[in-house]
Amino acid sequence: MPAETPTSLDLSADSVALTRAICDVPSVSGDETTLADLVESALGGASHLEIIRDGDTVVARTNLGRDRRVVIAGHLDTVPINANLPTRFETVDGVDYLWGRGTVDMKAGVAVQLKLAAELTEPIVDLTWMWYDHEEVAAGLNGLGRLAGNRPDLFEGDFAILGEPSNGQVEGGCNGTLRAEVRAAGLRAHSARSWVGENAIHKLAPALTRLVEYEAETVDVDGLAYREGLNAVVVRGGVAGNVIPDEAVLDVNYRFAPSRSLAEASEFVREFFDGFEVTVVDGAEGARPGLDAPLAQQFVRAVGAEARPKYGWTDVARFSALGVPAVNFGPGDPLKAHADDERVALDQIRSTEHALRAWLTGAAH
Repeated sequence: MPAETPTSLDLSADSVALTRAICDVPSVSGDETTLADLVESALGGASHLEIIRDGDTVVARTNLGRDRRVVIAGHLDTVPINANLPTRFETVDGVDYLWGRGTVDMKAGVAVQLKLAAELTEPIVDLTWMWYDHEEVAAGLNGLGRLAGNRPDLFEGDFAILGEPSNGQVEGGCNGTLRAEVRAAGLRAHSARSWVGENAIHKLAPALTRLVEYEAETVDVDGLAYREGLNAVVVRGGVAGNVIPDEAVLDVNYRFAPSRSLAEASEFVREFFDGFEVTVVDGAEGARPGLDAPLAQQFVRAVGAEARPKYGWTDVARFSALGVPAVNFGPGDPLKAHADDERVALDQIRSTEHALRAWLTGAAH
């Protein structure tokens, strides 16, 4: 039975209860308005925060005159729901979890951020909090990208943290990503007289063979090992059950180390599928770890985390492109992101909140 959508968010609740309330507000990409409205309303009474709204992106920032500013961001949207809402509590192998869509990617991180934004009236640095829309879809729709175009001044900072799931560890930088269409052309014919046509689907076979035989690299970037991946994700083709197809398209996703630019990655894919028509339809630069920045090193020490690479693409890349060092730090196992059994350990929600609170108040050194 669907959970009743809350009419308000209680930011005084503990971070686990707040995570559950946020997750039970469906916000699949393109449908974030209700949750964005709740976030804006919940923060509206905080006198220490300036609130800015851009579409379904909400920004809250302090203006305390501190000599350093940290930007902390999280996305409000999720991938589509698949019978995994409303949320529920469950225990697996002695570990208590909150189960349901968005618990890992990344509403637990959003809940922690919201609670801290409301409660930290005197942080040791000025803070800019961002909760944005359309992260889980094409890069051109990303609310953070839109905000950067509309209000680049909001991105000014000395360090940035993305609350993406990282098992409570610090994940530096991120891989880049691109999607490409590999197209084969044929000639239509009746399938009873197939010899007079050319089967476009069959012509994709060499491209698929190359992918099967490809061994992805692991690339060292500033001391972190980034695993790459080149994979077929969709195959499209066919006209009818009795027609030889005249076109077939293979959708490929390439996750590349941040030592390679998007242009270089695009050229690699075109060369890899030499002999085919290749069109890059979407892409985003990766980000180098950024852990050489003094504030980043201080943060890693303060939260007692281990620095690791981020394999998936995240919006740390947007901050990196603006010259702001950024890391991923949030509750949840990335392997459970987008999974039908998506679930976050309750202890990770609490420990992430504790670590961030301690660092931002100066209690951790």
